[in-house]
Amino acid sequence: MVKSVLRYLLVTTMCVGADSICFPIDTSTRIIDTTVRTLSLRNPDNFMSPPVIRLGTDDRLVVNFDIIGDSHEYLRYRLVHCNADWQPSQLLDSEYMEGFNEGEITDYAYSSNTYVHYVNYNLVIPNEGMGMLASGNYLLLVYPEGNYDSIMLQQRFYVSENSVAIDGKVSGRTDRGFNEKFQQLEFVVDAGITERMNPYQDMVVTMTQNNRPESTREIPHPVRVEGSKVVYSHIPALIFNAGNEYRRFETVRVDYPGMHVDSVKFEENNWHAWLMQDESRVEKDYMFDSTQHGRFKIDEYRADDPDLGADYVTVHFTLDIPEVVGGDVFVDGDFTLHQLNDFNRMRFDHDRRLYTAEIPLKQGSYNYQYVIASRNSSPDPSPIEGDKYETGNEYLICVYCRQPGSRGDRLIGTALIQ
Repeated sequence: MVKSVLRYLLVTTMCVGADSICFPIDTSTRIIDTTVRTLSLRNPDNFMSPPVIRLGTDDRLVVNFDIIGDSHEYLRYRLVHCNADWQPSQLLDSEYMEGFNEGEITDYAYSSNTYVHYVNYNLVIPNEGMGMLASGNYLLLVYPEGNYDSIMLQQRFYVSENSVAIDGKVSGRTDRGFNEKFQQLEFVVDAGITERMNPYQDMVVTMTQNNRPESTREIPHPVRVEGSKVVYSHIPALIFNAGNEYRRFETVRVDYPGMHVDSVKFEENNWHAWLMQDESRVEKDYMFDSTQHGRFKIDEYRADDPDLGADYVTVHFTLDIPEVVGGDVFVDGDFTLHQLNDFNRMRFDHDRRLYTAEIPLKQGSYNYQYVIASRNSSPDPSPIEGDKYETGNEYLICVYCRQPGSRGDRLIGTALIQ
């Protein structure tokens, strides 16, 4: 089975020959099977919490997703331990897993009173049959029973030892002088007496803004060490584009338009919602809005269990900007898994002179933004959303220990800085 999973990971890198060694391997959170929808990973006790499990505690994460259709599938899953760069480590299953590293997803239920039929699946991690022994980055793989090569989805999460303390802040005052579009981080990692390591050689730190993988930065060395305190400040990589507050809409109800929805209508076999027309915010002044930093929440106002009672609504986006030359425009947010594909790609309507997209989304509350991407660049919201230093962003800091001779990076601490 291990060879089958590695074969899948290698094939997805476009390698010639499954036995060749190719890097980097695509370990991003993504959906491979197009019948799978609405993949989410949440802490059931804290909606705003990052996907981190503290090793040795009762922390749990819930993976939830739908498969469109009327019949359920027998699904299985396994976990892959990864290093700080999200590439598979060299640890054996028995070194990072408690129990057998394969499980069955048995918690499923059929949608209720919806026009679009689906089966909803839940998986709690860790569980009685599978626990984690080692800290680090983890990749969940889900596949049909007996077909290990046909991965349907993969989901990232973290397991932390919480053996170091992290204290930091975000400021609009940066080393670039007076500005209106950047934010700068500074933080201190206090290892106390729990970690015996050389911070200049054995410690690796990553930072991610608003759960956007393309924003992740790696800081290999601190600026200085003061006793047990490792200081990261005045480093160019700690300066981020500030971005803008996320846009929002709600489809909790279909009997009248919700937040930022212009109209709703039942057409053919399902509900449709037309959002109010959006435009560029680059030249507009900053406007405070308490968003959820790109998250979404499934909800239907009459349903006892929204996971089963929320219907799929075709959401119509329109963006009034000139046609972009040399790049594509995408709708982005946690609901797109920050992937760039036909699911969230916008099309330029030459008659109306604006961009449009129709995306089937489960009823709920959504954060979103627009990004531009070309073949040789990462998705960038700045040309459409603008950069405002006042924006409230989240920064997930992960501290890893990578000592000489080790076969896998340990995640020794995390912190969410706002």
